[in-house]
Amino acid sequence: MKIAVIQGPNLNMLGIREQNIYGPMKLEDIHRQMQEFANQNGVEVEFFQSNLEGEIVDKIQECYGDANGIIINPAAYTHTSVAIRDALAAVALPAIEVHISNIHRREEFRQKSMTAAVTTGQIVGFGPFGYHLAMIGMIQILNEMTALQKKQG
Repeated sequence: MKIAVIQGPNLNMLGIREQNIYGPMKLEDIHRQMQEFANQNGVEVEFFQSNLEGEIVDKIQECYGDANGIIINPAAYTHTSVAIRDALAAVALPAIEVHISNIHRREEFRQKSMTAAVTTGQIVGFGPFGYHLAMIGMIQILNEMTALQKKQG
C-alpha cells in the first residue's frame, strides 16, 4: 500500500510564514511524523512539494499506477486550479484534501475549494494534526477497498 503526499505552494515555508495561522511546525517535521505513522502501519509513503502548478499536476498523474491514494494540500491552488482538480479526477484515486487552517473561516476567496468535489474527503482546521487524521482516514479507505476487492473475487 502506497500513499502519495503532495504539498502545494509555500508549504515549504511552514514554521516561518504566518505562524499565527499555520503554527511553528516545519513541513519536514510533519513529514517525519507521517513517515513514523506509515512505518508503524506497514504503509509506504512518498512526499512531494512544489510551488509550481504544472509540477503538482505531473506528480498527481504519476500516481496513476504507482500509488493507492493521495493526501494533498493544494494550498493556494485549492482556490484557483482547474488543472489540479482535473488531474485528481483523471487518476480517480482516493484522495484526501488537507488544510492546516480552517479555510471556511478565512477570507472569502479561500472558502471555495476547486478540488474538494473530486476528493474523497477534506480535513481542515486541525493544524498539522490534520495530516495524521488524513493518514488514518486513507489507510482505512484503502483497507476497505482491499477487503471489498477480495470479497468480490
